[in-house]
Amino acid sequence: MTIREYVYSKAVTCCFIGIGLVTAGVIIIAGGGGWRMVLMWECLGLIILAGWLVCGYFQSAGRLQRLKDKVSQMDEKYLAGELLEKPSGAVERQYYYIMKEISRAAIGAVEEAREKQEDYQEYVENWIHEIKTPLTACSLILDNGGDARKLRRELKRADNLTESILYYARSRTIERDTQIREAKASDIINRAVMDQMELLIGAGISVDVEGDFTVLTDPKSVVFILKQLLINCAKYCPGCHVKIKAAKGVITLEDDGIGIPSHEVERVTDRGFSGTNGRRLGKSTGMGLYIVKELCGQLGTDLEIASEEGEFTRVTMKFQGFKEGEKTV
Repeated sequence: MTIREYVYSKAVTCCFIGIGLVTAGVIIIAGGGGWRMVLMWECLGLIILAGWLVCGYFQSAGRLQRLKDKVSQMDEKYLAGELLEKPSGAVERQYYYIMKEISRAAIGAVEEAREKQEDYQEYVENWIHEIKTPLTACSLILDNGGDARKLRRELKRADNLTESILYYARSRTIERDTQIREAKASDIINRAVMDQMELLIGAGISVDVEGDFTVLTDPKSVVFILKQLLINCAKYCPGCHVKIKAAKGVITLEDDGIGIPSHEVERVTDRGFSGTNGRRLGKSTGMGLYIVKELCGQLGTDLEIASEEGEFTRVTMKFQGFKEGEKTV
């Protein structure tokens, strides 16, 4: 900041002081004072004004230079707002408080972005380790004669993992390729079951489907959600029986598998939570149900999970604006 820039910033104040000096001169002359007295008081006023400007300039320039020196030494420049010195002027203090709020909001946004980036990196690393399993299995199958059914099953696992990370990446952005339209719940359920048929057969899981209604939603996302739930059934409770029911705007998927410990039911949709079963089997990134929860939230669909260890696990999806027959609810 140059002294010219500083004086320009004080132009309004200087104008009022100049008007005051002229007015004082007029009053002195009107009171019988001579031009010499007027000149003396005008010069004194100008000297005081110049001294005030010079002192103010050096004080402000010093504060700015100290701030620049501190910022130049910082690796994270967005923290510079925390280094601002509290001014003495009433108006400047209001600007100071506003800048403090902006600075803290920026710090919060940066920390949130950094946390999301770290979570994403951790998930990608876990995903890379997990996808190695079906790829290695495919190589072993091919080395041992290439059983087509087993090969398709492992390829489906790799495909499921790839689809999962794509949906996770999309769920982190505002713009997603959702297409809201009317769809029949039975069509959505059947698509999900048929897509995972290889895994379900391989895991010895039987599935019963009943009921139907029409709903306004993104069918592709709902198919993905149901597929994730079926994948969990194949992963954690092979040999179980799964019932999927659609009625009155609700899709319910229930299995008679190992269930979830009661103290973990509320946490199974947390990001990165694998739970006792996941740690025991070593087959979980803890992201499947988290992605399901995020997608349900974006679709405006209520998600409820209930379970009893050793008995069942029930996942309920409640849709808004469904139709049964010709009636809209």
